[in-house]
Amino acid sequence: MLTLSFTPFVPLWALIAIGLVALAFAVVAILSRGPVAIIRALALAIVLAALANPSLVQEEREPVRSVVAVVTDRSTSQTLADRAAMTDRVREEVERRLGTLPDLDIRFVEAGEQEGEDGTRLFAALGRALADVPPDRLAGVIAITDGVVHDIPADLSELGFRAPLHALVTGRPGERDRRIALIEAPRFGIVGKDQTIRAEVSERGGTGTAQVTIRRDGQFVRTQNVRTGTPFSVTIRLDHGGPNVVEIEAEPLPGELTQANNRAVVTMEGIREKLRVLLVSGEPHPGERTWRNLLKSDANVDLVHFTILRPPEKQDGTPINELSLIAFPTRELFQQKIKDFDLIIFDRYANQSVLPSTYFDNISRYVREGGALLIAAGPEFASPASLARTRLTAILPGTPDGQILEEPFRPKITRDGERHPVARDLPGSESDPPAWGSWLRTIGANIRRGTSVMAGAGERPLLVLSREEKGRVAVLLSDHAWLWARGYEDGGPHVDLLRRLAHWLMKEPALEEEALRATAAGREIRIERQTMGREPGEIRVTSPSGREQTTGMAEARPGLFRTEVKAGELGLHTIRSGDLIAFASVGPANPRELSDVFSDTERLRPLVEATGGSVRRVAAETGAPTVPRIQMVRSGARASGADWIGLRPSEAAVVRGVSVYPLGLGLLGLAGLLGLVLLAWVVEGRRRRA
Repeated sequence: MLTLSFTPFVPLWALIAIGLVALAFAVVAILSRGPVAIIRALALAIVLAALANPSLVQEEREPVRSVVAVVTDRSTSQTLADRAAMTDRVREEVERRLGTLPDLDIRFVEAGEQEGEDGTRLFAALGRALADVPPDRLAGVIAITDGVVHDIPADLSELGFRAPLHALVTGRPGERDRRIALIEAPRFGIVGKDQTIRAEVSERGGTGTAQVTIRRDGQFVRTQNVRTGTPFSVTIRLDHGGPNVVEIEAEPLPGELTQANNRAVVTMEGIREKLRVLLVSGEPHPGERTWRNLLKSDANVDLVHFTILRPPEKQDGTPINELSLIAFPTRELFQQKIKDFDLIIFDRYANQSVLPSTYFDNISRYVREGGALLIAAGPEFASPASLARTRLTAILPGTPDGQILEEPFRPKITRDGERHPVARDLPGSESDPPAWGSWLRTIGANIRRGTSVMAGAGERPLLVLSREEKGRVAVLLSDHAWLWARGYEDGGPHVDLLRRLAHWLMKEPALEEEALRATAAGREIRIERQTMGREPGEIRVTSPSGREQTTGMAEARPGLFRTEVKAGELGLHTIRSGDLIAFASVGPANPRELSDVFSDTERLRPLVEATGGSVRRVAAETGAPTVPRIQMVRSGARASGADWIGLRPSEAAVVRGVSVYPLGLGLLGLAGLLGLVLLAWVVEGRRRRA
């Protein structure tokens, strides 16, 4: 390519000024002297041309290859129905057809949901892939997507290029789907109280009504029929503290796109208004204060404490009206209001005919229906007045063997205790023997059932935990826990032990010996399995689309197994281990990819048509997808037709070499100038002689 170039000997402003002055002189000369002054004007022009220093430049240019970007949408909505297979077929065909066109640099871009962001980020991925490509090298962009894109630029100026953009839309017309959306859902609630959840079932191509199934903690509660497109309410009672997982699932439509959005899950934290504890001390003793201080220190515990100071057999003739003692309200506590208590503690209590047998029947029924009972045993537990000789014996995990061992010992965590949340990792238990003080008394017992988590003197059971139908029972076979509270031999973790024990009895979820928990961190699902067994069993993870995978677990501590699973989809994942179930929501609570799943040709149309491109579906109701022809078009020509899409080749080139040919106005210009001056002298001389 040959071009004329100037390299002035003087600054450009000076050259322009000289040229203006010369033009003025030339005009004046022509007006005053006539056409002969043109020769002087030509002389001035040669002077200006010499100062401009012109030269011819020859460039050797090599055309560069045009760039074509093929963006493939790999978001969650692209996995629905047969869209993934359709996308793969279209991409393969586009790659084949582009391969037949000359001088093309093809860039394939995978787009989807970005980490920490909701929705399909197609244009963000395209921008990153073309960051090093000059706009004039881009021949076009072909996007293979379902049209559900959430970062569409507002106008052409934000797009960053003007090459044709073509959208090949997957999915089929006439798609149908049903989904459930939460409108209002409480996150906390009082245990024993009803909570109301409001939701709505929406659908396209449905029947107008739907049956929804409600489950709590994986257990069926009921079904109800609702009208689609109309909000409805679900009333559920929180029956325990900690997480209460409520599932609301709408029945699927035949042939719907996905069932991943047919279910909504709400986790409501059950909070007890007040943990009501009844503490009955059979007699005054040093450990009584330890239990009272522990329970009173917890602001969430409402403690009712009675100490029996005057048993019925103590008759000394004192008139009743002169006694300052408060009568033990046995009927009110153990018949009328027994169900109001979350935990009943008998602390060194002996059967002294204070409680009739029918009240022990009430306590047994209370435990079996979900209550909790703790026996803090002293010497009286091994006597004929033992509670084990009442009607409570049916729910107790063992019976006394009559032995009372009065010897120092350090409580020891058993093998089962190392796996149980109540005893595991108690402060000081990491050493052998444990780094805590001694107790001085153990009550012997024959254990029939339950789990012994701590051992006393001679490896005898010290703390036994047992389940009785819906309720729980614990027996502490020593009355010397108070020695730790008093700092005897540097004391021990009495607060941790007794508080964990009380909370386990009151069904604190964190202390369950069989539990499955799951949390999501980014795209990772962290799963934790607490079990008393030696193996956690198989863990099954079900994705929102229904795809299931199994995984093993590694033991982090005795009885506690953990693993991490990479989530391939956004949405609610279900984790199961035997009868246990947990949920983990990956990404936002209501991901865009599952709230609007229908393929769409209209979202991209304004932007695409502004670039001169086109939007078209690649598949009809049935059949294989079809890809339009791809051809190169001239600049300014149409970039699409009925069955074809066009790319505009780049006009950019790389300069490989430059040759400069000065026009040599140095001596040659001087000669021309002298010639013109001489010519002007001759012409003007002749005019004067004439």
